[in-house]
Amino acid sequence: MAFRVFEVGLRDGLQNESRPVATSQKIHLLQGLLQAGVREVEAGAFVRKDRVPQMADSDSVFQWATEHSAEIPSDTRLIALVPNVQGYDRARKAGVRRIALFTAATETFNQRNIGMSIEDSFVKMSEVITQARAHQVEWIRGYVSTAWGCPFEGRTSVNQAMKVISGLARLGVDEISIGDTIGVADPRSTEQLLKAALAELGPKRIAVHFHDTRGTALANTLRALDMGVTCVDSSVGGLGGCPFAPGATGNLATEDLVYMLNGMGLKTNIDLDQLSEVSLAFHRVIGRPISSRYLQAYAAKQC
Repeated sequence: MAFRVFEVGLRDGLQNESRPVATSQKIHLLQGLLQAGVREVEAGAFVRKDRVPQMADSDSVFQWATEHSAEIPSDTRLIALVPNVQGYDRARKAGVRRIALFTAATETFNQRNIGMSIEDSFVKMSEVITQARAHQVEWIRGYVSTAWGCPFEGRTSVNQAMKVISGLARLGVDEISIGDTIGVADPRSTEQLLKAALAELGPKRIAVHFHDTRGTALANTLRALDMGVTCVDSSVGGLGGCPFAPGATGNLATEDLVYMLNGMGLKTNIDLDQLSEVSLAFHRVIGRPISSRYLQAYAAKQC
């Protein structure tokens, strides 16, 4: 069975880092991920530089990818997050052919994150999608944050999350990533929401995005797999956190995810040892503690 590991470390993983990460280091990480067999990478975001400074050089990262396209495996998907038409225009100039859009399942988080209501975010996303389709963009992903819980409004009901998921689906995105932004989901609540989402959209249009704040990301992923989901977002070394969600910690670690999938006999085509070496080297450069359990064990063996 083929399984898609959707790497978000270069965007969601780095957006909350306080130390600046050099463009050359990001490019080196991207190269290492691709060499390890990772084939779907969200490599940057064309957002306001004053709001998310770590993404200020996304133009340069994607321009590098365009200039070195002959070195990048043909089945690679490099994705850029865009918030509006202005961000999309920047992404297009940088050579981006696959984009991601975002909204939230709760009004307060949407206001804190992007300064607008959910309804207004749908208007903005629709404008981007219209232009992107006219330019024959290859693939469009949509994110729904706070689908299980919000740092400002508490637990998110299935009905509320599904209103936003359904609305995003009607806009015509190719895939929807359902996000547990603050890491409050558990296997039971994962099942409750995914049952509704899968019934409406089917497994080919659904991905899951779990944060490991309370240590349940792998358990939730396993439940999602049992229900038929075949795409999971993860971040190299467990990097991550949301600058607009107080208390949110890192994403599900890519190494932990690949180790579990390998043990289950699910095919990823990712070389786990090579991925671990790339991740360890990057963590040493940025001085970031390792949150991935697998990577911690791997590093201990190298000593």
